[in-house]
Amino acid sequence: MKPLMLQEGCIWHPGWLDGRAQQDLLEEVRAIVRAAPLFRPVMPKTGTPFSVMMTNCGPLGWVSDQVGGYRYQPVHPETGQPWPPMPQSLLQAWAALAPGAPPPEACLINFYRTDARMSLHQDRDEADFNVPVLSLSLGDSAIFRMGGVERRGKTRSVKLASGDALVFGGAARLAFHGIDRVLAGTSSLLKEGGRINLTLRRVSPAPA
Repeated sequence: MKPLMLQEGCIWHPGWLDGRAQQDLLEEVRAIVRAAPLFRPVMPKTGTPFSVMMTNCGPLGWVSDQVGGYRYQPVHPETGQPWPPMPQSLLQAWAALAPGAPPPEACLINFYRTDARMSLHQDRDEADFNVPVLSLSLGDSAIFRMGGVERRGKTRSVKLASGDALVFGGAARLAFHGIDRVLAGTSSLLKEGGRINLTLRRVSPAPA
């Protein structure tokens, strides 16, 4: 399918990864998880656990806890080890879908079980909002909701399927977005079901 503009700055690429590419990326994610096990972050103020589990790859990784809040750091919060390097396939996806952007420094990998959600939020822990964010989906489809820069603004929902890519930058870089629900049984990629979302981000200021 052709790319679709959900709103200014937000481009949806349905089926960007074919079946083989999805399987190959899944194997790379499994290797990352073996080196950097999934962990469950908590909300900074309340200590409430997220419903998703996560890990990272690349020079930096996103974490959250009650002590330091939302932040990026170079090591796994539980093992203390550096994050695994970002696979070449992800760097190639970034080059293809965010051409001209400085290289990503973090890839946040979220694992959603069928009951997991992600409330509306902004990606604003990075230093440069001029660089887009790239999201890749694997596994069961999910209802993705995106709004504007105001939390209570009008939103639009689309169904992101396995292999879909989403790029948001420009006017949409600080748009509120989230996952309302995972649609169990919509993909056979993950044998036990669920969804994996990989989000590539530039953390530090872009070089001059």
